[in-house]
Amino acid sequence: MTASQTELKAALDRLTKLHPKLIDLGLERTLALSVKCGSPHRHLPPVIHIAGTNGKGSVSAFLASLYKAAGLRAHVYNSPHLCRFNERIRLAGNLISELELIAILSEVDAVNDGAPITFFESTTIAAFLAFARHPADILILETGLGGKFDSTNIIEDTAVSVLTPIARDHEHFLGTDISQIAAQKAGIMRSSKPTIWAQQSPEARQGLVSEAKKLGSEIFEEGIDFRAHIRDDGRFDFIWQGEQIEMPAPSLQGVHQVQNASLALAAMKMATPDAFTPAAFNGISQAKWPGRIQELQTGKLKNVLGSGHPLWLDGAHNAHGAAALVTTLKSLSQQKWIVIFGALNTRPPEAFFTQIKPVASTIHTLEISGQLAALSAQELAAAAMSANIPAEPATCLAEALARIKQTALPNTPVIICGSLYLAGQVLEENQTLPD
Repeated sequence: MTASQTELKAALDRLTKLHPKLIDLGLERTLALSVKCGSPHRHLPPVIHIAGTNGKGSVSAFLASLYKAAGLRAHVYNSPHLCRFNERIRLAGNLISELELIAILSEVDAVNDGAPITFFESTTIAAFLAFARHPADILILETGLGGKFDSTNIIEDTAVSVLTPIARDHEHFLGTDISQIAAQKAGIMRSSKPTIWAQQSPEARQGLVSEAKKLGSEIFEEGIDFRAHIRDDGRFDFIWQGEQIEMPAPSLQGVHQVQNASLALAAMKMATPDAFTPAAFNGISQAKWPGRIQELQTGKLKNVLGSGHPLWLDGAHNAHGAAALVTTLKSLSQQKWIVIFGALNTRPPEAFFTQIKPVASTIHTLEISGQLAALSAQELAAAAMSANIPAEPATCLAEALARIKQTALPNTPVIICGSLYLAGQVLEENQTLPD
């Protein structure tokens, strides 16, 4: 670890100790700290604000790529990170430097002066300081959790809001009623401003409609105002209020990525109509989003497995994500997959195993290192076997991969999945960090 990396870790560690709770939804602390720091939330580029349960990161990746192809500067705020905290803050296409990140974290810490505040709240203000100090044409802002009381929602206005598919997730914070969860996420909508909605379940749509009526937001819905038609060659037609525009095949794998690309296109069209040009559309085929249906073709872990098995990685961690993953795995290979799985105790793994069962031949389970909430390899193996999937615990990734190399038939595909924390661990151990 370099000196700057050690200093950055210390700065981040200090911020984790300022509040007894990891998550404590509300805007008061974030807003107060922002004001003390000079109100950077009032000095941001035009904002595309994104909330939802699944697909937020992919939509932001497509948007960043669209704006880059259009020759415009886009800041991006994502969470969580996979390997390095810098991944959360991209300034005009580049990860924030360690030195600048240390400086703004220290600045926020000093201004806060030990007052209770959560890690996400303080680091969001640090990100806003960076975004306000670097010129850009647009800010792509992803919520952390929920919407209405998410720290990112202290912004006063948006160019457009985007709501990806909404399902049950973080139920211990947002509740189990889909309509109520949707109403929380709908809190990012702004009065008389456009909002792009993915096609939603009836329950989620009910919650969104209720909030939209209160705010008077201008709504554009997938399936009503826009949709995508996938061609046999992988390209798709983006159809916006009757106008049909041919788009390249998305660079991100999975049929669901066409939906995410369409949400990004609709958001760009509403936020910056002058940038919505054929040159920008090339960004659909150039987007990158590590840890999401990513093939690992090289690297240390790939070398353990050898060339005899395709190795893929995905951060799918809930039932909705698992369903999308299964559809993608079926399209990538007609064979059944060997699954390496690790997960946290924030949701029952049985729901994931039920989804993955049709494409899984065997499951190798492991405990995600460094995560207090990680389920043990033995617990996960028992849950998989209760779903009638052959399963075996492993002590680490290398052990699971070496076992697969020794026992599996040649060319059997392998997918590592279950948690974004596991995805980050894989990329670190494979020595293929996101850039």
